[in-house]
Amino acid sequence: MKKERPKSHMIDDADLDLFRQSIAGATKYKQDTVRFEKAPSKPKLNELASQKKQHQSEFYFSDEYIPDIDTHGTVNYVRPGADRYLAKQLRRGDIAPELILDLHGLNKDRVKEELAALIHACKKQHYYCACVVHGIGEHILKHKVPQYLVQHPDILAMHQAPLEYGGKGAVLILVDLPQSNEFRR
Repeated sequence: MKKERPKSHMIDDADLDLFRQSIAGATKYKQDTVRFEKAPSKPKLNELASQKKQHQSEFYFSDEYIPDIDTHGTVNYVRPGADRYLAKQLRRGDIAPELILDLHGLNKDRVKEELAALIHACKKQHYYCACVVHGIGEHILKHKVPQYLVQHPDILAMHQAPLEYGGKGAVLILVDLPQSNEFRR
């Protein structure tokens, strides 16, 4: 059964002849367009972002480099050329952390990514002090976290956290912000 078009959509013979005359010299179009592959799907984009984060964290944090800091006792580090008083301020809890990162249950590769992300977030949001809670456990992260942090060029100082921020299971870090001098003395 054929559907009938309403009269408003009917084309009269004069219009049809006019249309045919206007396209009389036209030739059939040849499709020679090159079609490229589709853009990467979201899982691929997430994978690329993950690889980029991993590459950035590996750039700063090496397992082979062992800095000359004591990770068996109280962790205490101030970048050469910085004020040694910063470590004392961290030890006493004079500077409160603005971000806290909990690393419980993470492996070393994931810890590197999270530390790089924490430092990036501190710089982006202009946070001067952060707390990294690594826990005590089997002392793997307790030793590795300070060794990783010392390698990063934006870490100004680090000290074992006071009891209220985690004690022996955490470290407070100061991130070097180029425009933030409000806490420095």
